[in-house]
Amino acid sequence: MPLINSTTLITSLSILHLTIAFYLLTAPTKIVHHNLVVLIGASMGLPPPPTCLLPTTTSPALPLAASLLSLLSISDLAAAALPTEIYSYYFAAQAPVRIIFFFALEGWIYASKPRGALYGEGPGQGAASTGLAFAWGFVELVSWFWIYVTLRDERREMLVKVQEKRAREEERTRG
Repeated sequence: MPLINSTTLITSLSILHLTIAFYLLTAPTKIVHHNLVVLIGASMGLPPPPTCLLPTTTSPALPLAASLLSLLSISDLAAAALPTEIYSYYFAAQAPVRIIFFFALEGWIYASKPRGALYGEGPGQGAASTGLAFAWGFVELVSWFWIYVTLRDERREMLVKVQEKRAREEERTRG
């Protein structure tokens, strides 16, 4: 039995996405200077964003990023509102894809950091290899792995209940 069910985890992650989208539009420097972002970035040896790339309220990329996070959040909330049998299959298919994506993103960010294996190997790699990008990907990776494990536990419990119900019905029809 999972400590926190998958619906709660997905809803919490979706609300986190909406919160980040809000802060991207209203106060983006709060995200850059958040303690978790600074801690994860520093522990992995990743530099903070260069001053020319610090998010400002006039940056045209911020509304796009906020819109994409909002879309992701709202679509996940809508899918989590479906009946349990349906959303568990949907997110059981989504979680491994997202885990693989964020694992690859984390590897690329880490390898393209200064003194990393891929540093300077392409346009814009140094700009994306920051503590902010790594912290976001790391939180997503851990969250989706937790959701995936929880979904597997819930599915196993659901199958056991269905088998017990079928066994009781079969005993009633025999007796």
